[in-house]
Amino acid sequence: MQVTETLKDGLKRAYTITVTAAELDAKVTEKLLEAQPDIEIKGFRKGRVPMAILRKQFGGRVLGDAMQEAIDAAMKGHFDASGDRPALQPDVKMIGGDAWKEGQDVVVEMTYEALPQIPEVDAGQIKLERLVVKADAEAVEEALANLAKSTQSFEDKKKGAKAKEGDQVTIDFKGSIDGVPFEGGSGEDYPLVLGSKSFIPGFEDQLVGASVGDHVDVKVTFPENYGAAHLAGKEAVFACEVKAVKKPVEAKLDDELAKKFGAEDLAALKGQIGDRLEAEYKGAARAVLKRSLLDQLDALVNFELPPSLVDAEAAQIAHQLWHEENPHDHGHDHAHIEPTDEHRKLAVRRVRLGLLLAEMGRKAEVEVTDAEMTQAVLNAARQYPGQERAYFEFVQKNVQVQQQLRAPIFEDKVVDHIVSLASVTEREIDRQALQKMVEALDEL
Repeated sequence: MQVTETLKDGLKRAYTITVTAAELDAKVTEKLLEAQPDIEIKGFRKGRVPMAILRKQFGGRVLGDAMQEAIDAAMKGHFDASGDRPALQPDVKMIGGDAWKEGQDVVVEMTYEALPQIPEVDAGQIKLERLVVKADAEAVEEALANLAKSTQSFEDKKKGAKAKEGDQVTIDFKGSIDGVPFEGGSGEDYPLVLGSKSFIPGFEDQLVGASVGDHVDVKVTFPENYGAAHLAGKEAVFACEVKAVKKPVEAKLDDELAKKFGAEDLAALKGQIGDRLEAEYKGAARAVLKRSLLDQLDALVNFELPPSLVDAEAAQIAHQLWHEENPHDHGHDHAHIEPTDEHRKLAVRRVRLGLLLAEMGRKAEVEVTDAEMTQAVLNAARQYPGQERAYFEFVQKNVQVQQQLRAPIFEDKVVDHIVSLASVTEREIDRQALQKMVEALDEL
């Protein structure tokens, strides 16, 4: 086999790989010899079939495998010898294609973009600040009040009282379009909190001011992006009977409330809330520290990037941001989204940092353990209640999804490794200051 360089321009590479007819024939013979002991043909004992007959009967079938193995071996030998690591799967095309005939040399063209040489980074020169935030009494009381509000109950209002926003109304309703009832458009004794926005936009507003015994025709228009396509954009009328009007009653901040949340008493619940808040603060502080680390790494290194990786990342960023700006469009049949200069600038940063972190992690022998992957799959599977087993099987068969789950774990472990080598100081701040720093991250 012969590998000949035809292009070396920056990170772009092109080579021709030639597998001679003699080499290919030898490979076919080798594979037939491997299989010969197990082959049995009428008129010959098992393992005694002559090579000439094996070639005639199985040679064509073996030829494709032999050709692929020879090319794969040549590619592996090239990468081992050159030290190149392709940024993406190399593009391999057979020269001659359909015109090739058995007995001829096989010539293929291999093109790829090589990963760049990534400079060493002295993590010791990186200076970081770890922010520390304590859960003060005010924050705990605020969280406790929100918890109590989330467990509020409702009690009947005085006879004849009108419903207002925040009240709960119990209704029977029957929906129709052009006078014809539709499936799923009716219900009985349904408790609806006005202002909760749990029904179609405009529905709850029309029940404000209603009293027990009132009959209200609620007129609404289903959103254009409504989940049920046959209802999207249609005008509907819901005949509603108000059967109860109740006002909210917040839960009392006492030991009984604490027991509902698994705590022994109110003091224990406050302790749990404090621990939870400090865990949240710690997570937010880590995000600030990580951004500082990435900013410093980005400023420390500069190297050529594979254009294909930058193009792919810029396209992904543009596509993601477009869907964030058009949340009603869940499909991917929209027109092409051309990345802007801003998208490309962000893509360059992400690709450069991604390659740098990958290289630093490789040199530090950072690995994602099986236990960490299993936990990641478990966490992801919780998004599909009742379909956990199917999701596990899907992940096992999909290498791309496995990589998507592994990548953030690997990145966080590399970040932790770099932080352990950096110069880190601690500074205590209040939660308001931390909040401002976190909000600033989204603006960058």
